[in-house]
Amino acid sequence: MSEIALTKATEQAAQAQRLLDDKMLADAFKGLEEAYTAAWRATLIDDVSGREKLFLAINVVGKVRDHLTAIVNNGKLAQAELKELAQTAERKKRFGVI
Repeated sequence: MSEIALTKATEQAAQAQRLLDDKMLADAFKGLEEAYTAAWRATLIDDVSGREKLFLAINVVGKVRDHLTAIVNNGKLAQAELKELAQTAERKKRFGVI
């Protein structure tokens, strides 16, 4: 990856982490999961379609959270790669390779 792409990934990771740390968003995720689960449990026995839709809705909330977590993790990897690139450049500079 280029340094620009790595830097962008670290910036996105910081944004995603802020979202994951935001109490309002965390409460929204929790509230949606609880509401969907309650509605899912309250469906009638013959409402297969309704249960399937609610099951999907519950899973989508989790997938959004998982996506943000993946962005954070990718950013951590990008940050480590940027650090390695900087250390390599410093070693080359120190030993006159550049």
